[in-house]
Amino acid sequence: MSSKESKKARDEAKAGQEATIYSLIAKIAEALEKGVVELYNVEIEADELEVRLLSPTPTAPPIPVVITPPKAVVEAKPEVKAAYEVAKAVEVVAKKVVELARVAFEEPKPQFSGRVVEVRLGASKEEGGTREKTYVVGGHTMPAYYYLTGYKPPHPPVFGGDTFDMQIGLPRAVKLAFGDAMGNPAEWARVWVSKYAAEAIDIHLVSTDPSIKDAPPEAAVKVVDQLLQAVKVPIVVGGSGNPEKDVIVFRKIVEAFPSEGLIINSLNLDMKLEDVCPHIAKTNAVVINFSPMDLDKAEQINRKTYDWIPRNRIILDLNIGGIGYGTEYGFTAMERARLSGLLGNELLQHPFNVGAANAWGAREAWITMDPYWGPKEIRGPLWEALTSIICLLTGADYFMLVHPLTVKTMKTIREYLFSEPKPKDPEKALDWLSKALPVI
Repeated sequence: MSSKESKKARDEAKAGQEATIYSLIAKIAEALEKGVVELYNVEIEADELEVRLLSPTPTAPPIPVVITPPKAVVEAKPEVKAAYEVAKAVEVVAKKVVELARVAFEEPKPQFSGRVVEVRLGASKEEGGTREKTYVVGGHTMPAYYYLTGYKPPHPPVFGGDTFDMQIGLPRAVKLAFGDAMGNPAEWARVWVSKYAAEAIDIHLVSTDPSIKDAPPEAAVKVVDQLLQAVKVPIVVGGSGNPEKDVIVFRKIVEAFPSEGLIINSLNLDMKLEDVCPHIAKTNAVVINFSPMDLDKAEQINRKTYDWIPRNRIILDLNIGGIGYGTEYGFTAMERARLSGLLGNELLQHPFNVGAANAWGAREAWITMDPYWGPKEIRGPLWEALTSIICLLTGADYFMLVHPLTVKTMKTIREYLFSEPKPKDPEKALDWLSKALPVI
C-alpha cells in the first residue's frame, strides 16, 4: 500500500472515530434535554475531550451546546452530518421552549352559575327591632378568598360569643376571662360586647333540657328578654338539643320577639318542623338548619324548611370538631357544600354557621400536658382559633366562639384578608403566636 493510500485509510478511520464521538455527544445532549443520561458499555479514548453545558438561568431552561465538527470531517463522513443535524434539532427545540416560557401569564377567570343567598342577622329600629348593630352574611359567587382574580367575599365573617343560661363546666381559661359574670347570662353578654367586642351573642338554653332542669319555655323567654335589654347586637338563640322541647321553646320565643331578627339555633330532621316553622315564618327570625357533616340530609332539611321559610332566612350548619376531633371531615363537608352551591345546587346555597367552640371537646385543648406543649391557658384558645381558621378558608360566615382571645385573633386575620393592599411582610401575621399569656 502506497503512503498516499495509507494516509487516506488513516484519515477515514479517524473520521469514523470522530463521527462516532460526535454522534454520541449529540445523543447525550438530547438525553440531557429530557433530564436523564445513561451510558452502557461505552469506552472513549481521546487525548483531550471537553463537553460544555450551559448552566440554567432563573428565566430560561438549559440549552445544549452544539459541537460543530471540522469542515473536513463533515464533508468526509455522512454520519457526522447526521450527528450534527441531531444536535442542531435539539438546539432548535430548546430555543422554542425558551420562547414558550416568555408567554405572558393570564389569570383564569372561572365563572360559577350559583350564588350564596344573603342573610341578615338582627333587626334595626327601621326594621322593627331594637338592634343597634346588624350584619349581612353570604352573597358568595366564588370560592372563599379567591384572590387570583382579585375577588373577595362581599361580606366579612361575623364572630359571636357563647353564653349559657346556667352554670356548666367550662375550661379554666374561659373562667379566667369572664369571672363572676358567668353566673348571669345578661352580665356575661355585656362583658362579651363591651370588653371583648363580640359582634353577636349566642345563648344556649341548656336548662330547658328535660334531663337537666326542664326549665319551662317562659323561663327561656325571660332569659332572651334580659339579653335583648343588656346588649344591642344580634342574638342567636340555641336550644338544649332535645328535639321535642326545643320545638316548644323556639315557638314561644319567636312569638314573644317577632321583630328582633333572632337567629334560631337550630332546626334538624329529628324535629316536627311543621310544629315550629309556621310560627317562625310569621316573624323575621332566621333559622340555622343543622345537618352534621351530611350533605344529603342538609338538602333534605332545607327542602322541607322552604315550605314555610324564605331561602334568605336560612343558614346551614354542617358541624365541625376541633383538631383531632373531626375537623378534617367537617372541613371537607363544608367545602363540598360550598362548591356544589356555586355550581348551581340551590339547596346548598346558604351561608355557613360554625360552632367552633366544639374545638374544646378535644382534651388537648384544656388538659394539663407536658410544658413542651405550652400552658393550657394559651393552648385552648389556639385550638379554637386554628379550628376557626380552617373553617374560614371554606368560606364560613358566622362563628360561635367561647374564648375572647379567639375572637381577637380571628378579627386580626379578617382584617388582613380584607385589607388592600396586602402587607408586604406576611410573616408578621404570626406575631400573635407567643408562649407568654397575652393580655386580652
